[in-house]
Amino acid sequence: MNRLTIVLAAAAGIFAGAFGYAQFNQPQPQTDTFAVRSIVEAVLAEREVTQASAAPAAAPLAEIDPAVLNPMIERYLMSDPKLLQRLSVALEETLRNEDQAKAQVAIAQMEDQIFNAPGQIVLGNPEGDVTLVEFFDYNCGYCRSALPDLATLLAEDPNLKVILKEFPILSNESIDAARIGVLVGEADVDYWSFHEALFSSRGKVDKAAALEAASALGLSPVNLELQMGEQRVSRTIQTSYEIAQALGISGTPTYIIGNEIIPGAIGVDDLRDRIANMRACGETVCS
Repeated sequence: MNRLTIVLAAAAGIFAGAFGYAQFNQPQPQTDTFAVRSIVEAVLAEREVTQASAAPAAAPLAEIDPAVLNPMIERYLMSDPKLLQRLSVALEETLRNEDQAKAQVAIAQMEDQIFNAPGQIVLGNPEGDVTLVEFFDYNCGYCRSALPDLATLLAEDPNLKVILKEFPILSNESIDAARIGVLVGEADVDYWSFHEALFSSRGKVDKAAALEAASALGLSPVNLELQMGEQRVSRTIQTSYEIAQALGISGTPTYIIGNEIIPGAIGVDDLRDRIANMRACGETVCS
């Protein structure tokens, strides 16, 4: 294989990878001859440096006429138009695998805070064989729309453990509601009724709405308002923030099942499939 062939192959690979990566982040650009030429020249320069260090007496690479090089690169790419698509798919899979590996490490490091933190809200079967964790904000519209999914899973799966993490990120009103939520979770009342009432209420969920829902369960709104600023309440919410930062969670709802972090309201069927896979193979995706 001569030098020109090597350079062309390298240039085409680099250009294709760069072009495939761009497909994920912006509208597909037209082929930029100047950009390709720049990449080729960079490859040539790097090879010259490498050869000079390895063999000082080696002859320098001859300059390639762009009038010759550019059409050859274009013909190479056009000979297999699906090359860029295959590279894009491969890149997407590589990035997904890297994200999954990072998530596994982060979840392992934060395991106690995620699954065993004091003050966290547990629904379903406390001894369930699969645990579903949800980070939520009471003013999150997607969390509201996902509430029936959680209700369905709790009703149909007696071996499911659900952990709810107060993660108020949308407003100060969300923080106030979360503080009341922490106190309701500590009380000997039906937290699900409180949870459902807030997500079913009209308008913005704030301290008043949370106190009203808690009062309906027999809790004293006066006592709750006095206790909502206590350190233990703040610490519970702060733990959620710390977990989210470590795991790269920035929105609600976000779920954790096994070693997978699942952003967004993905629907009851996808959640159900992941739970079934956890039971079948110990992973959310079985090979």
